[in-house]
Amino acid sequence: MFDTALTAADLLFLAKGAGVTILVTLISVALGTLLGIVFGVIRYQVGPWWAAPLTFVLDVFRSVPLLIQLVLANAFLGVVLKLRMSGFTVACGVLTMYTAAYCAEIVRGGIEAVPMNTRRAARSLGMTWRQDMTSIVMPLATRVALPSWIGLALGVMKDSALVYVVQVTELLKSTQILITRLQEPLFLLMICGAFYFLISFPLARLGGYLERRWTND
Repeated sequence: MFDTALTAADLLFLAKGAGVTILVTLISVALGTLLGIVFGVIRYQVGPWWAAPLTFVLDVFRSVPLLIQLVLANAFLGVVLKLRMSGFTVACGVLTMYTAAYCAEIVRGGIEAVPMNTRRAARSLGMTWRQDMTSIVMPLATRVALPSWIGLALGVMKDSALVYVVQVTELLKSTQILITRLQEPLFLLMICGAFYFLISFPLARLGGYLERRWTND
C-alpha cells in the first residue's frame, strides 16, 4: 500500500508556492504585454533603421538565457548600483522585460498581418492614425496575435520556476524543499505538475474559447 509522509501543512506550503508563481506571472505578463504593445507599435511605425537601438535591446532579452538574466540583474542591482531590492522585485522586473521582448515581436507581426488595403480604406474615411490603430488595426491584430500571446504567457509561467536563483520560493522551489525533507521526489513532482496544470489549464481554455468565438464571428 502506498504510504507518504506528506501532510496538509506541506500541501499548504506548496499552495503558497503556487500563489507566488501565479503572482509573478500575472505581474510580469501584464506589464510585459503593455510594454510589448508599445515596443511593437514603435518598431512597426518607425521602421527598422530608426528602431535599431530598441531592436538590439529586445534581442538581448530574447537571446540571453533567462537564468543568466536573473543572476546578472540581481548582481548588478545589488553589487554595482547598491540597490536593496527584494528577489521578488528583481524577478518581476526581469520577467517583465523578457515578456516584453517577445510580445513586441508578436504585436509587430499581428499589425503587419492587417491588410494594407483595410488601413487605406480607414484613412480614406477620415480616420486619424490613432483612430485607425485603436479601431481597426489593434482589434484585427489581436485575433492574429492571441495564440502566440497565450503561448508566451504559459511559457513565462513555466519559466518563473527559475526565479529561485534570486531567493524567491515559488512552486518548484517549494517542491524541492519538500523533496529534500521527505525524500519522495516522484510523488512530490507529480503534485507539482498537477499544480502547474491547474494554473495553466484555464488560460489555455480561455485562449481556445476566444479563438473559436472570433473565428465564428
